[in-house]
Amino acid sequence: MVTKVQTTKKEGNVANKVKEIWKSGKAVVNAWLAIPSGFSAEMVAQCGFDSVTVDMQHGVQDYLSMVQCFQAMDKHPITPMVRVPWNEPGIIGKVLDGGAYGVICPMVNTPQEARNLVSYSKYPPKGVRSNGPIRAGMYGTAGSYQKTANDEIVLLPMMETRTAVENMEAILDVEGIDGVYIGPSDLGFSYGLEPKLDRSEPEILAIYDKIIKECSKRGLNPGIHCSGAEGAARAINMGFKLVTLSNEVGLMTTYAKMQVNATRKDSGGKA
Repeated sequence: MVTKVQTTKKEGNVANKVKEIWKSGKAVVNAWLAIPSGFSAEMVAQCGFDSVTVDMQHGVQDYLSMVQCFQAMDKHPITPMVRVPWNEPGIIGKVLDGGAYGVICPMVNTPQEARNLVSYSKYPPKGVRSNGPIRAGMYGTAGSYQKTANDEIVLLPMMETRTAVENMEAILDVEGIDGVYIGPSDLGFSYGLEPKLDRSEPEILAIYDKIIKECSKRGLNPGIHCSGAEGAARAINMGFKLVTLSNEVGLMTTYAKMQVNATRKDSGGKA
């Protein structure tokens, strides 16, 4: 059975919705899953996001929960992606075989590390990925997935340290990446600032501006992690092409706190 994760076909295979949105000139609205629950994933996938990323770095997801999340999202028109825990070939190959149509990779600080990410993620001759797409094969007919996987899979190394910023142009020149993904918390941390998501420091905003301009020169798509709709809209208006609206934990707890506080406030001191 061919999964319904994306919406169109390309040479017999399912095209990546994220790449189609970028080609249209629009920005991608991305969800983030830290909770290892297929049910949570199924609910989030119905909320209108373009893509949903399972967080295997800082979330409490493991490989089997990632697969369960993907299975729960199959009937919805979203692109399943993963933030892997680190830049190493074993886990990158496994998440791709398990059905990830995009990989966000943390702490890519040098062009060589970016080249490694590309190599681990692509089949020969462009890379060293081993053949065995046990779930990803559902993106096409038997044997066809391998023909377009190198082109369809989204690769976003994370730019989140001072070292990565210093190597920005060399990293962006690496063939095979589709852009970069900004981790504002770690980026600020590496500059001696408080770790937080929506940043307003002039020096960090200047870095954002340069990243956006350098990506634009190369036809690449910068993404960024945000704390909610306000920061995401601001980032899109700055020029970011993929924005993450917090994670489901943050969305859930923010709304829950708002409801509890409103109940206490409006109950006349009875709660």
